[in-house]
Amino acid sequence: MLFDRPTLAGVADGSVTVAFRRWRRPTVRAGGTLTTAVGVLAIDDLTVVDRDDISADEAAMAGAASLDALLAELDRRDGELYRVAFHVAGPDPRHELRARLLTDDEAGELGRRLARLDAASRHGPWTAEALRLIAEQPGVRAGDLAERLGRERLAFKADVRKLKALGLTESLEIGYRLSPRGQSWLARPG
Repeated sequence: MLFDRPTLAGVADGSVTVAFRRWRRPTVRAGGTLTTAVGVLAIDDLTVVDRDDISADEAAMAGAASLDALLAELDRRDGELYRVAFHVAGPDPRHELRARLLTDDEAGELGRRLARLDAASRHGPWTAEALRLIAEQPGVRAGDLAERLGRERLAFKADVRKLKALGLTESLEIGYRLSPRGQSWLARPG
């Protein structure tokens, strides 16, 4: 479940506490968590709703400009309509991870995790090449980076989110950059 920057600001200040999404299959569950750029969200409730039952107050709680704007956005998508209630449960653990340089033990585990990502990929090994490209071209649009690698933009962005979850990259307003952890990984011999 992704949020745009203005909505994330509302999540951070507590003014946004619900989201509405159309899904074939929900990507969150009640009792679960979701890591976002503004912290870890605890998913309090997940309910199937009818679009006509959404109130103007709920649209405001979702950060929408108006009920009509929310409904127009939801009508552009397919799937069952869900109301997701949440609250910020804590800070984003990736912030601390990104700042921490690698120990030898952590480097060994990270190498194994990256090898697993490469092995599971349908398009072959990609992690080292993506990290090098991001290091060489910070702040470059994801679509441009994907094109340089001969990849589809959305699949490339999904892969970079995997690197971000490992603390190796950071999202910028446009594009990405390596975190200190990512820089220390690339600087390691071998």
